[in-house]
Amino acid sequence: MSANEDQEMELEALRSIYEGDESFRELSPVSFQYRIGENGDPKAFLIEISWTETYPQTPPIISMNAFFNNTIVFLVRCRSSAVKQSILAKLQEAVEIHLGTAMTYTLFEYAKDNKEQFMENHHPINSTIPISSIISVETPNTAPSSKKKDKKEQLSKAQKRKLADKTDHKGQLPRGWNWVDVVKLSKTGSKDDE
Repeated sequence: MSANEDQEMELEALRSIYEGDESFRELSPVSFQYRIGENGDPKAFLIEISWTETYPQTPPIISMNAFFNNTIVFLVRCRSSAVKQSILAKLQEAVEIHLGTAMTYTLFEYAKDNKEQFMENHHPINSTIPISSIISVETPNTAPSSKKKDKKEQLSKAQKRKLADKTDHKGQLPRGWNWVDVVKLSKTGSKDDE
């Protein structure tokens, strides 16, 4: 089989296996992402696998540079690259073992099965601490928006008079104030027909 035939068969298999799986995402017919771990799990990470033109005879490109993985960098600054490099090294070992065969599914499952081992050196900060308290952001001295009162629209005297002329003594608009003058409309419509 040629590389393209192998890729087509694997693509079809991946689509059928991961149909409905929220963790799996097909970025293109040759690039896939899989989230290892549940949403909200501080030890969750995302693996992206891209096939080269000669895949599976050559290794795929494995990346952990997705924005989702910035939590690893953010929460553990000094060890983050070590954690990522460790995961990538272990995945590369699995690639070498399976070189020449369809391995995307195998790599995703390998990562799922070994998630705890991969993330053993990742010690996230207690998730109950809000991120805003970790980041120091300079903000200008402004009053909090919750204390501001909503300003009512101010009308000029002329606008108030015009509004009062349109309404009755109760402040209600008279019946039919927005109706279209049928006679005027029919006259303009007949000119268009001629």
